[in-house]
Amino acid sequence: MALILLVEDAADFSNLVRRALEEEGHRVLQAFTGPDSLKLVDSRVVDLIILDWMLPGMDGLSICRHLRQSHLTPILMLTARSDEIDRILGLEVGADEYLVKPVSLRELMARVRAMLRRVEMDSRPFKNPLPNISIAGSENKLEIGPVALEPNPDHHLQFGALQLFPLEHRVTLADEEIELTPKEYELLKLMASNPGRAFNREYLLENIWGYEYDGFDRTVDTHILRLRKKLGPLGDHISTVWGVGYRFARNI
Repeated sequence: MALILLVEDAADFSNLVRRALEEEGHRVLQAFTGPDSLKLVDSRVVDLIILDWMLPGMDGLSICRHLRQSHLTPILMLTARSDEIDRILGLEVGADEYLVKPVSLRELMARVRAMLRRVEMDSRPFKNPLPNISIAGSENKLEIGPVALEPNPDHHLQFGALQLFPLEHRVTLADEEIELTPKEYELLKLMASNPGRAFNREYLLENIWGYEYDGFDRTVDTHILRLRKKLGPLGDHISTVWGVGYRFARNI
């Protein structure tokens, strides 16, 4: 059972979705305006937010931007906007999933179940699917572009101004610590430890999130997008392999 915040100004549709969610055992909070939704999020911890784009007082994009400043709660955005640029914009401001109205109630429930599975998986301890890099001698280096990826006594990985400290589970960029979510960190660690290797989405989902791709999931793309932004110029080293997935590029 999850606590779900439903932000939708159309009362009939909101009540229809609420009943469907409650039939699956969830508790539902309803908000009909943007400001009311922010008050609810600040007053309690919710597991999932279903957010309409067009709302009185404050639109869904503005709510998304505001929430992402301090909350990692999964957001499923609903909108009548079907253009590709609108879908991209919704994902870029922080939505995890995007559904275009009119939406099938069955598909909406399937997306909710998939997102809640991700919440459950994210709370489980991560098991690294690949062995750590083993180094025979301190003089060995792995070259990945203009800067050497060199093992250190504390086993941290370095790529220019970017450093990963696996034992401490943290990342720094130009000696400033970057705040990454657990899954963003594991994605970066996996790809940077295997420069040049292309990872498809199904592999990343199964080995980092712990489940197989179900046909609805955009979570890998969303996490990669956020990771690139947090890495600034070095984010370009995470390249898209069209038709496959992503890799940490040896050279840009």
